[in-house]
Amino acid sequence: MKRQLWWVRGLAVGAVLAVAGCSLVNDQPSPGGGDDKPSASSGVGGGTAEDGSGLPGLPTAEQARTQLAELKVAPHGSMSGYSRAKFPHWAAQGENCDTRETVLERDGTDVERDAQCRAVSGTWTSAYDDEKFTEASDLDIDHMVPLANAWRSGADGWTQEQRKAFANDLTHPQLLAVSASSNRSKGDQGPDEWQPPAKTYWCTYGRAWTSVKATYELSVTEPEKEKLTEMLDTCSS
Repeated sequence: MKRQLWWVRGLAVGAVLAVAGCSLVNDQPSPGGGDDKPSASSGVGGGTAEDGSGLPGLPTAEQARTQLAELKVAPHGSMSGYSRAKFPHWAAQGENCDTRETVLERDGTDVERDAQCRAVSGTWTSAYDDEKFTEASDLDIDHMVPLANAWRSGADGWTQEQRKAFANDLTHPQLLAVSASSNRSKGDQGPDEWQPPAKTYWCTYGRAWTSVKATYELSVTEPEKEKLTEMLDTCSS
């Protein structure tokens, strides 16, 4: 029963969005949105890199430490049957916007959109490498916990709708706009395999990753847990 709670909460959020005129019905990627990652096993405005205030639902360091201690520790599961198509994205969010465009607007400064909701101007800072951009096409929307990582830590047993909710989660710290180069360098690797080049972001990264894994009741490997502990230890409190 516990494993179903996050899904029930997600349905409640979806109902609110539907009333507000938003719809999760479009599974097609946004035109020009190069957000696909290579698989290592076969990308923030709105806040500072230190406090991560641009990410929704970000726990404090102490909350994240508590969550980390409660996560199931297990080896990676099999990649058998995995496909990015099993995590439909980017979903429609109303007013011609999809999830990618919604995150670009949230994470940017002075973002202007055209009639198709495409970001035509604005400024963005990629928290992973502290690079600044003025062209939305230079940015990817990173899944904090990559889809392939989620698959081998529990998402392989989810329904398609549950995976769609995960891939388009705007409520938890799962999506952020980062440089395309850092997103593709990260691929589907965990914190023990890849870390943001900007070490000042490690505290936020550890908090966000741990929070997403806890929210969706996904497992962590022992090396992953050790590196997350190290990242959380960089937090000032």
